[in-house]
Amino acid sequence: MTQTRRIFTFVLRLLALAATVSATIVMVNSHDSTRVLNLTFKAKFSDSPTFTYFVIVEAIVSGYNLIILLLSSKGSLWRIVIILDVVAALLLTSSMSAALAIAQVGKKGNTHAGWLPICGQVSKFCNHVSGALVAGILAAIFYHVLNLFTLYNVLNPLFVAKPN
Repeated sequence: MTQTRRIFTFVLRLLALAATVSATIVMVNSHDSTRVLNLTFKAKFSDSPTFTYFVIVEAIVSGYNLIILLLSSKGSLWRIVIILDVVAALLLTSSMSAALAIAQVGKKGNTHAGWLPICGQVSKFCNHVSGALVAGILAAIFYHVLNLFTLYNVLNPLFVAKPN
């Protein structure tokens, strides 16, 4: 049973690593430009502090996850790892929320603030951002499932009836 738990945790971490690395790479490579009235406008992820925050969080969680995958599962650091996994999931969720809000404004605009949608002019940029956001959502889901699985494994002995 313990071997099955380790394999499931390893696979979840591997999937989360793949999702965070994919989100980072796709977002960093998102750029496009358009010409309007002989003026060239460029769109790139670094123009928005929210997208920069998203990339930084995804990269940090990727590095953290890679380190955890390389650690031995028999060490005494696993209590700290559980706490750090919760922090990683919360960071992923906060960066996703912020990036989704900005992506929505880029796609639909905001008539009350007078912001026009930009996705009609820089569709390549918007497609890359959408792909990065999907990968980021998957990473957050994998981390939340990992946290639930870990919590279940930690609390499971408390609920098992002991024979008399």
